[in-house]
Amino acid sequence: MGSEKKPRRKTVLLASCLAMLIAGCATTTKVDWEKRTGSYTFDDAVIELGPPDKEARLTDGTRVAEWFTFKSRNQSAWDMSRGPVLRLGHWIQRWEAPQFPDYYMRLTFQPDGKLKEWKEITK
Repeated sequence: MGSEKKPRRKTVLLASCLAMLIAGCATTTKVDWEKRTGSYTFDDAVIELGPPDKEARLTDGTRVAEWFTFKSRNQSAWDMSRGPVLRLGHWIQRWEAPQFPDYYMRLTFQPDGKLKEWKEITK
């Protein structure tokens, strides 16, 4: 009787892991911003994305807002172009950390609050 429970537990565990994997993949769908142009409002964006990181109103009533979407990682790399440096009797290699940009979504809303254009930008 004990041996029948072990295969069931493995099956249930495998099925649970597979369900979590599928659910995780389903949540990474990309938004079609072109379809949202003309109907998506600033209020919709705040409800979905939270308050913008930056926002500005133009004189004609247009609202431009940016949301932070992805932080890039800085990766350390050897700066081989300069070569090693002799300090206090020890050879020391110089490090240089290349900078990679962070990603933002810039949404521009017409004075009536509807999405006019969108753009993914890096800074």
